[in-house]
Amino acid sequence: MAPTQLRKTILVADDDPHIQEVLEARLVSAGYEVIPAADGREALKILADTSVDLVISDIRMPGLTGLELQARLEETAPKLPIIFLTAHGSIQDAVKAIKSGAVDYLTKPFEGLELLDKVSKALARSGHRPNATSPVAARDGAMWRTTSPRMIEVARVIEKVAQRDVNVLLLGESGTGKERIAQRIHAESPRREQPLVVVDCGSTPATLLESELFGHVKGSFTHAVRDKKGLIEEANKGTLFLDEIGNISTEMQVRLLRFLENHKIRRIGDTREITVNCRVIAATNSDLAQDVAQGSFREDLYYRLRVVTINVPPLRERKEDILPLAGHFAESFCREQGMEPVRLPQETLDFMLEYSWPGNIRELKNAVEAGIVLCQGGVLTPQDLQVGPAARSTQAQRAQGALSLDESEKLAIIRALEKSNWVQKDAAPLLGVSRRALNYKIQKYDIEIPTRRKAVRP
Repeated sequence: MAPTQLRKTILVADDDPHIQEVLEARLVSAGYEVIPAADGREALKILADTSVDLVISDIRMPGLTGLELQARLEETAPKLPIIFLTAHGSIQDAVKAIKSGAVDYLTKPFEGLELLDKVSKALARSGHRPNATSPVAARDGAMWRTTSPRMIEVARVIEKVAQRDVNVLLLGESGTGKERIAQRIHAESPRREQPLVVVDCGSTPATLLESELFGHVKGSFTHAVRDKKGLIEEANKGTLFLDEIGNISTEMQVRLLRFLENHKIRRIGDTREITVNCRVIAATNSDLAQDVAQGSFREDLYYRLRVVTINVPPLRERKEDILPLAGHFAESFCREQGMEPVRLPQETLDFMLEYSWPGNIRELKNAVEAGIVLCQGGVLTPQDLQVGPAARSTQAQRAQGALSLDESEKLAIIRALEKSNWVQKDAAPLLGVSRRALNYKIQKYDIEIPTRRKAVRP
C-alpha cells in the first residue's frame, strides 16, 4: 500500500511576484505545500518531474498563457484540476477555460477565504480529501465539540444515515456547517474510499451548471474541444454533494429528477446514456417547502431529495457551543500564525453570548481571526471582533439590528487604517490581504483617506 500523503501540493503559476507571495502565504498557512512558477513555461517544466494535486494559474502570462498551459496539460495530465486567476477584463476567457475543463476561477483581487474555499472544493471534486492531520481538517473538527442537545441529535442522525445508501437533504442557514455534515456522512459511509464530489449550485453560472454536472461531448457547443466527464459521473461509486440546490433552474430540476429516478445521465450532445451509482446529499438555506408551494421548485424532486432530512440549527439556538468554538478558533489561529495566545476577557465572552451571529459558525470563526489580527496587547475586546454594532450597547444592537457583512468589513478596514496611521501598505498585512485588494476595498466602500496624517515620533 502506498504511503499516505500528509500535505496536498499546489503549483502556483503567476508572473506577478506579489500575487505569488500572497497565494503562497494563504495556502501554506492552511496546510498546503506550494510550488511557485514564474510563468506557464516554468510550470510545464516543474510538472514534467513533479506530482501535484492542483494547479492555480493566471490566465494572461507572457510566453505561455494559462489557457495554453491548460491545453498542454490536457495531453499530459488530463485529470489534474486547474483554478484560473483572472482580472475583470478576461472573465470570458475564464468561462471558456471552464467549458474546456478547468474546475473554477478567481477574479482579482480575491479574498483569502474565497481562495481556500475554492481550493478545498476543487480537491474534493477531483477525489482528494483534506488529510485529517492538516490545519484545515482540524478546524472542521471543531464543529463537533458540542454540548448542544440539538447538535448531539444531528450527530446521532448522521451516524444512522451514513450507513444507509439514501439521499439526504440538509436544511439550515448559511454558515451553519452543512458542507461539514455532508463530509462527515461520506467519511462514515461505505463509500468513504470513493470520491466526495462537491458542486456549488449557488455560485456556478446557470449556463455552465448543466455542462459541469452532466458533461458534454466534443463539438456539442462552441469551445467544446474535447469530451468532458460531468461531476455526476465523477461521483460514480462515491457521494455527490449539491450545495445550494434551491438555486437551480427549472430545466436543471427536470434533468436532475430524471437522474435520481433512473440513475442514468446523458452528456450534452450525446445520444448514449451512462449509468451512475452515487449517493446524493443536497443542501440549501432556502425554504424548499415554501418554494414548492409557490411553484418555483418541483415537488417530485423535493421528495426525491429529502428521503432523510437533517435540520441544522443556527448558532444562536446552540449558545452553549459559542464559547468553546470561539476558544478553539482562537487557539488554532494563533498556533497556525505563530502568534502568542490571546486572552478573551469576560466582556468579550458576554458579548459573544449576547450577539445573534447571523452568519453562524462561519461568522464566528472569521470574527475571531480578524479580531486577533486587530487586537492590542493580546486582549481580544468586543470592538476587535468587528461584528454587528460591537462599539454600541447590546440594547442598541437589539433595537437597530446587526450590521451587514459589507458594513462589518468596512469597519474592519477603517480600524486597520487607523491603527497603521492610514498607510495602506501597513494596513494590508493587518487584514491579511494584498495592498491591491485593500485599495480596491477602499474604493468600493468610498473610504476617505485623511490628507494630513498624525506625525509618527521616532
